[in-house]
Amino acid sequence: MEGRMRIVILADHAFAEGGAPQVAIASAVALARRGHAITYLHAVGQSGDARFEGVANLTRIGLGGRDVWDKPFASAARDGIWNRAAARDLAAVLAPLRGPDTLIHVHQWTRGFSPAAFAAIRAAGLPLAISLHDYFIACPTGLKFRFDRREPCTLRPLSLPCLLAPCDPRSRAHKAVRIARSFAAARALAGLDVTAIHVSEAGRRTIGADLPGAWRQEVIENPIETAPAPAPRAHPGNRIVYCGRLTEEKGVLLVARAARMAGMPALFIGEGPMRAAILAENPTAEITGWLPRAEVRARLAAEARCLVAPSLWPETGPMVIAEAQALGIPAIVSARAGGSARIRDGIDGLVIEPESGALGAALDRLADESRAAAMGAAAWAAYQADPPSPEAHAARLEVLYRRMLAARQAS
Repeated sequence: MEGRMRIVILADHAFAEGGAPQVAIASAVALARRGHAITYLHAVGQSGDARFEGVANLTRIGLGGRDVWDKPFASAARDGIWNRAAARDLAAVLAPLRGPDTLIHVHQWTRGFSPAAFAAIRAAGLPLAISLHDYFIACPTGLKFRFDRREPCTLRPLSLPCLLAPCDPRSRAHKAVRIARSFAAARALAGLDVTAIHVSEAGRRTIGADLPGAWRQEVIENPIETAPAPAPRAHPGNRIVYCGRLTEEKGVLLVARAARMAGMPALFIGEGPMRAAILAENPTAEITGWLPRAEVRARLAAEARCLVAPSLWPETGPMVIAEAQALGIPAIVSARAGGSARIRDGIDGLVIEPESGALGAALDRLADESRAAAMGAAAWAAYQADPPSPEAHAARLEVLYRRMLAARQAS
């Protein structure tokens, strides 16, 4: 069991278009460099990220499908619930990979593979790990958040109150499709040997009790592909920075409003449906759209007084918190988010309830440049003490994978 493993990594995408594929790619490359045979399977498209190029022991296979969000509603609904073509192609790829040293790790399945992927995995008879970057494995909307009430959801997934709740961020029709997909996933996963990997303790607390009792549950933090700054910043910038997708549940309007009321310039690095609403709330805010990683790092290091992540939903584990720490930038983080576990409140950042008064008070504290500099230095030191690098992440996965293979052999 201590030798080379064959690890099949599944994600809908082969580009870092979000946290899940970013983690899938980083872990695939790191595991391949540790000598394991990696097959990276993605449902959408056939091309992939440049990080795959030239990596020994790594094979990337694209199935050439389309993202459900790029399809007309009827076909998106059909393929989102059960994508027969993706399942057929996946089964064909998995057939020759079976063996006593092979396992499958799923990072993302809702936008290309659909629950049909789990049926193909069942047919292959391989141990299965699923990273829970969101809550789709149990919750129809994937967020455990009530958009109708703007608060975290406390309903049991797929209970009658859950089915009737008008909680979807888009429409009741989208909720209906997502409910059908959730029931399809539950049927496809029934009886499978599954290890659920939570990316934070907060994620486990949020969804752990809703998972099948036979599933093993582990917590392994996401890797961060950011080299730490050589030293903490002596002089913090003056801008409040939000980095990520511009969506309601991430609290972007709180950032825009609090920055305006505090008289501090706001920088939003990212894109999303709340762009217009942000500018209506704070006309002086700058929204850059998506930027290359090097440019994001440079702007954060030069301009940020603090990073703000006031998620309204119980976010599993935003990676941007650790990325800010690596640069010596203090973060203001929602108490609901998994990333708050990285913050020592009042020492290297601030943990708040995601509401205007609390965020405003936190910004007032960091208006003091010397306090912001001290918190930033503490954040940088905390990151240096235990960096969540891809290499460290791969080493933790190795231990888990070997336990999964040993359990399969024993059974």
